[in-house]
Amino acid sequence: MIDPAQLLTAVIRPVLVNLELWSEKAERLILGTALQESECGRWILQLGGGPGLGIYQMETATHNDIWANYLAYQPTLVEKIVRHAAGVHGNSADELVGNLCYATAMCRVHYLRDPEPIPDYLVGQATYWKRVYNTKAGKGTVNQYMAAWSRYIPAGIL
Repeated sequence: MIDPAQLLTAVIRPVLVNLELWSEKAERLILGTALQESECGRWILQLGGGPGLGIYQMETATHNDIWANYLAYQPTLVEKIVRHAAGVHGNSADELVGNLCYATAMCRVHYLRDPEPIPDYLVGQATYWKRVYNTKAGKGTVNQYMAAWSRYIPAGIL
């Protein structure tokens, strides 16, 4: 497991600042996504052979859809994201597994596509994660997201 405070300060915040998409609520949502989806990096491949990849457990289909149907129309944002895709696989979904910065950028862009603002309180972010990231079809729940946050982020730490 990656230390949540280090993930936040060494990866999430710098990536969001570089993308010019930083806000406190965005960085908390991205951290909460990692906490819920992979136990903050404990799992980089989805358990049971599922399609989720990396600390955010993004599916290849979601990754590819972001590139085809959103980033294809956002050249300035693409330039910023490509800076993080310096690994072996370029901007392929395989990069989500071992490149924390690229995975973080793609997670943020996934949320960016939603027109609703990111809530600034935990239950709101849990509900937002469920609707936007996990979806109705996903097995995750709002309560699981909140429990993951409580388990890994002691009160008052962040």
